[in-house]
Amino acid sequence: MRIIGYIEHPNLKVTVFKMDTRLSIKFEDDLYEQTYKYRMQDGLSSLSDIKELVDSDFQAAVLAQFVQMKKASEAAQLRHMTAEDEDEFPVII
Repeated sequence: MRIIGYIEHPNLKVTVFKMDTRLSIKFEDDLYEQTYKYRMQDGLSSLSDIKELVDSDFQAAVLAQFVQMKKASEAAQLRHMTAEDEDEFPVII
């Protein structure tokens, strides 16, 4: 797999990869990432094709998905946090 380019975005790192007959777009936001994979037979064969695909609607959907990912991660952490984890110090009477 090799990097064929980047797509500029104010909040995300967007990298486009090529491997054999597949193109991948990886979106990174802090600790979270999303990857979308396409076969070159799907009418996508170059970085410029991918840039056309990643329009404002696609980017908005990716950002919305990141919001959902963060909410799910935070909710999971809260569910697994025990009362013991919250109290760092013993109770002094």
